[in-house]
Amino acid sequence: MNFSDIFKETYISLAANKVRSGLTVLGIVIGIGSVIAMISIGEGAKTQIQTSIEDLGSNLLTIFPGVVQPGRGIVSSGRGSAQTLKNEDIETITEIEGVAAIAPEISRRFQITAATGNNTNTTVTGVETNYLFVRNLKLADGFFITDSAARGLGREAVLGSTVAKDLFGENDPIGQSIRINRVNFKVTGLLAAKGGFGFSGPDDMVLVPLSTMQKILAGADYLSTISVSVADKDRMNEVRDNINYELAKKHRVDEPDFSIISQEDILGTLSQVINTFTIFLASIAGISLLVGGIGIMNMMLTTVTERTREIGLRKAIGATKSDINRQFLAEAVALTFVGGFLGVAMGWVIAFTVTSLEIIQTSVSLYSVFLAFGVSAAIGIIFGYYPARRAASLNPIEALRYE
Repeated sequence: MNFSDIFKETYISLAANKVRSGLTVLGIVIGIGSVIAMISIGEGAKTQIQTSIEDLGSNLLTIFPGVVQPGRGIVSSGRGSAQTLKNEDIETITEIEGVAAIAPEISRRFQITAATGNNTNTTVTGVETNYLFVRNLKLADGFFITDSAARGLGREAVLGSTVAKDLFGENDPIGQSIRINRVNFKVTGLLAAKGGFGFSGPDDMVLVPLSTMQKILAGADYLSTISVSVADKDRMNEVRDNINYELAKKHRVDEPDFSIISQEDILGTLSQVINTFTIFLASIAGISLLVGGIGIMNMMLTTVTERTREIGLRKAIGATKSDINRQFLAEAVALTFVGGFLGVAMGWVIAFTVTSLEIIQTSVSLYSVFLAFGVSAAIGIIFGYYPARRAASLNPIEALRYE
């Protein structure tokens, strides 16, 4: 049998029972579509997170109090809650070569009310004037916290876009008054919308002078984090090592009671988590491929039984075992290829729909498409081989006698 004969016989055999063939293909379609959709959503999430982290500043080092221990998060070297960063550490870091700017911070969550009667519970962060530069943020309106406010316990506040909308709706917040922990503040600035992820992004945050936050709102003399902008990206590791050494010496500890994390560390960890999660979801979706493959095998075994007399007749007029084997294997592969093609289309539609609804910006890669067709071919060959071999092994005389 040549290729055209095999193709014609395959079409006739599958078209003879369109409903059964369609239901068999459906399992492959759902499996392939789900795998492509999961991979594209995972790739989109990774790209979005990478963009959000890079928007914070590619040359950024973040110093946390306490030490990071596997499985335990940030702890304080056995001394209770982590409060190991002090204002005095700022001067030590400033003197290190390669440091471009420093932004010390202390954060708390407070209930905030506005004169409009609206209120919200959000993060209030005490910062200094370098915060905008170090964190790569921009103002949409007004002005940022001034040096005089930072030195003199000023009552100035800069709102993130989400907080401004929650408190003032579509009204202009500049010049308005808000109340934080029973203390009145005047809104002097509005941050440009940044987007991103998590519960403490700049859009859902209120910025106040660091001195006011420490002495009036929080009543604490320590820092939550210190953000450091490095002048040269190529010297990130060198600057981190120097900060590590100088701070440990100032704190008079053998082992650092703080942790320094770069943007690359955060990005690498999150990418690894997303990759693992994507593989996990794709594996779950791939179970339907196994079910679809079993469905193909079941259909082909049923077809062999129904066409036993036909097989006997073919063998009687000269068809070889390899001819019968190729015929039934071609039918199984055809089912999976059709399912793979429709599955790719389904996955693409799902990814496009997710992007259109602005849930997440998905990314369908050629890798996932080639993987889908490769898996389709493998399923057709693996699950079609046994029925094809069984058909080819039938005794022609017994096959012709089959009722």
